[in-house]
Amino acid sequence: MAEREHLRITGVHALSALGRGADALLAGVLAGTPAFTPVRRFDTTGRRVTVAATLPEVGTLADELTDAVDRACRAAGLDGAHRAGAALFLATHGGPHSLPAGGGDAGPEVPALAGHLARRCGLGGRTRVYTTACVSASTAVADAATLIGRGDLERVVVAAGYLVEPDQYALFDAGRAFAADGAVRPFSAGRQGLLLGDGVVAVVLESAHAATARGAPTVATVAGWGRAGDAYHPCQPHPQGHGLARAVEAALRRAGLPAGAVGYVNANATGTGYSDASEAAALGRVFGAAAGRIPVSSTKAVHGHALEASGLLELVVTALALGHGKLPVNAGWLGPDESCPLDVVTDAPRPATTAHALTLNAAFGGANTALLVGAP
Repeated sequence: MAEREHLRITGVHALSALGRGADALLAGVLAGTPAFTPVRRFDTTGRRVTVAATLPEVGTLADELTDAVDRACRAAGLDGAHRAGAALFLATHGGPHSLPAGGGDAGPEVPALAGHLARRCGLGGRTRVYTTACVSASTAVADAATLIGRGDLERVVVAAGYLVEPDQYALFDAGRAFAADGAVRPFSAGRQGLLLGDGVVAVVLESAHAATARGAPTVATVAGWGRAGDAYHPCQPHPQGHGLARAVEAALRRAGLPAGAVGYVNANATGTGYSDASEAAALGRVFGAAAGRIPVSSTKAVHGHALEASGLLELVVTALALGHGKLPVNAGWLGPDESCPLDVVTDAPRPATTAHALTLNAAFGGANTALLVGAP
């Protein structure tokens, strides 16, 4: 397959505080009503902030990931033979994860979890695991796209999962990263920080040849992808967005498209003062004066930050939005901030008049990713 023969997304499934399934996710982000409520899953007594975007009824992470992978494969129309040759790339937080009864007391470490999911879902290809913080899932997609693009693989299921739990919650709260006012306000004046949210997602990625050969549906395409590092600060991105800008430029080069082809950006923006301004600067570096005319929103304002799963959750949001023809709202908006001179989608969804959109992610340590999504 030629590298510019776009990768097909043929099946998706997502769980978030907005509900189960792609329809619930799309409806939630278009409604633009934030899903943050008091945390009931564990005790938040003594915490500075006590809200997150959580789905009330969830199983173990292993069970939810298994369900997501199976449902994405079903949506893609994969039979047993097609599943048997599919690889599984898993993005999730390191450490033990609970298994169903009889699976062990502590649950498997992440590599064992990947093998466990593959066996339960009938995926017989290679497995990989990604624990690279908030670019884990988008890095997995980029790797899958590279391997499919050069003909090493025909089909990869990328899965990612994070369910809000007490350890990461305590770390972010202690670091005063959470929004004390209980709202995520990306790019807005008065933004105070991020809030966590559930995300368990699976996506089937296939070569155009493999998808066409079996008459598979096309949810969207992945036209380009880019990765770059800042090496600027352990937690903060470069103030001018150098790394993120290089990632976007790489995605455009790989797709063979000019910057003007991008008509929407699903931003990484977490609602923190420093990182949102850095991302706005990165977009300015890539798009110049046009950066202020490209619709931008961060759906973390609705479904929260799903950490390692964010990249895949937001890829699905972007793909569904393009297919549906509407651009999601950037909730929590209070007013413009001069450090973020962007055309932020507020109040109501806008018509999607573009064939291509970017979804961006960034992580501690200066890691940046950009995925260029094409309409089906």
